[in-house]
Amino acid sequence: MDKPLKNPPPYAIASVDHALRAATMLQLEGGLTVSQVAERLGVARSTAHRLLAMLVYRDFAVQDESRVYRAGPVLELAAHSQSQVSRLRAVALPHLRRLVDVLEETANLTIRTGDTARFIASVECAQALRVSSREGMVFPAHRTTAGLLLLADLTDAELDEVYAVERYRDRPGERPDLAALRSELARVRRGGFAVNQERSERGLVAVGVPVRGVDAAALAGVSVSMPSVRYDSAHLQAVVATLNAAARAMEADLASP
Repeated sequence: MDKPLKNPPPYAIASVDHALRAATMLQLEGGLTVSQVAERLGVARSTAHRLLAMLVYRDFAVQDESRVYRAGPVLELAAHSQSQVSRLRAVALPHLRRLVDVLEETANLTIRTGDTARFIASVECAQALRVSSREGMVFPAHRTTAGLLLLADLTDAELDEVYAVERYRDRPGERPDLAALRSELARVRRGGFAVNQERSERGLVAVGVPVRGVDAAALAGVSVSMPSVRYDSAHLQAVVATLNAAARAMEADLASP
């Protein structure tokens, strides 16, 4: 088994985490009010206001004349892709919430950029022992559920390009074994879903399916993440069926004018 990549720090600083999550929301969504940020973070409005004021001071955010906060100069590097990501996220969120209601586990939407997978939306479940929000986090694509789904959509030539040796000249240890990866992607392609058992994070299992555009190309992966102690392979097909229903609903909304 691959060594897990990320574990929560043993002494997490809540204020830092809140500020980073707020910055991520501004970058991905384009504009939020103090009240919206407070609701999403689960903090008081005064706390959200202080967080946003600090982001403005450090140029991570700006406030317009209507008192809406938007991504500042530091975060505008990804502005070219904001509209597509924002639409994906806006369409997905109601369906992610319904997934949480049905499966009682944390639900995520993830996209791929090159050899990385980025969580663009995450809705936490209410269980005491749960997988926390991964919104804004980035992992190697081949180590995540959605990353595998999106890599499985590539041709052999496209996969070779993503993992070209020259791209890893300064970090050869991060390049996956392509023969093994191709075999795994073939299984994902045949099954139409992916399961990640502690590959990205210790004690975490995730199950996901692709979300496709009108041209049938995979745009994102929708998944649920759970503590490994709650994962039961006997329920896998039921979970996949629920995820597929959510993915089809997202696709229908994306196809609407």
